[in-house]
Amino acid sequence: MIRVELFALMRRRRTWITIAMLNALPLVVAVLLALTAIGPRPGTGPPFLSAVLTDGTLFPLAALGIVLPLFLPIAVAVIAGDSIAGEAQKGTLRYLLIRPVGRTRLLVAKLIAVIVFVLIAVLIVAALAYVEGLLLLGDGDPTGTVTSVSGSTLTQAETIQRTGLALGYVTFMMLGVAAIALFLSTVTEAGLTAALGTIAILIGSTVLLGLDAADVLQPYLPTRYWLAFVDLFRDPIRWGDVIRGLIAQTAYLVVFVGAAWANFSTKDIDT
Repeated sequence: MIRVELFALMRRRRTWITIAMLNALPLVVAVLLALTAIGPRPGTGPPFLSAVLTDGTLFPLAALGIVLPLFLPIAVAVIAGDSIAGEAQKGTLRYLLIRPVGRTRLLVAKLIAVIVFVLIAVLIVAALAYVEGLLLLGDGDPTGTVTSVSGSTLTQAETIQRTGLALGYVTFMMLGVAAIALFLSTVTEAGLTAALGTIAILIGSTVLLGLDAADVLQPYLPTRYWLAFVDLFRDPIRWGDVIRGLIAQTAYLVVFVGAAWANFSTKDIDT
């Protein structure tokens, strides 16, 4: 079942159109930076965007900072929101369950397919951004060293290692989004409704993060620690928010996948 879902994910045009759209904005930003050499002041704009003018190898991190607040979670919400609801809407969910496929197994297969999509999307964004950075913005210091957020120097090996951690962290942050969308996908029979519901929750979280009256809630909001991957490029690494982000997303993953299983396992499938 998992192999079937992965194959279906890979052959859908929507998957690759979504990934292409994710990469469009970073490409436009890279071209504009190359043409104008004008970036945001340090400390403003997406993370690392001001640093890529002198070191294009950092553009994968800037690209993640560009797509993470909005475009990547929308893509995940659309793919995950359509996982169960899309089958119900097309009338194929009942026929899937007629075969010797348990509901739990189907739900797990759908979740794994979404996780694979997130991983592929993040890796493609980073890989294309690296190529764009090298071609349009240059490769920075010829020794391969990179200046950390704290101002100290990181070796090429340290940079590669921390970039790998950042990619893994960003991927994990999206699993909470996938879990919310998957749960809503078991509640409704319209994939668009599940996606919009997930996006509404994320927008609400972002709004509350800017509201002083919501200080008590902010550590528990799903979007609170998304950009904490920047702390991996401080010297020394600041693990506090990174660990809190991992714990928060683990909680969202467990709670909403559990809720999706509880709802889907007892749901009356009549379409």
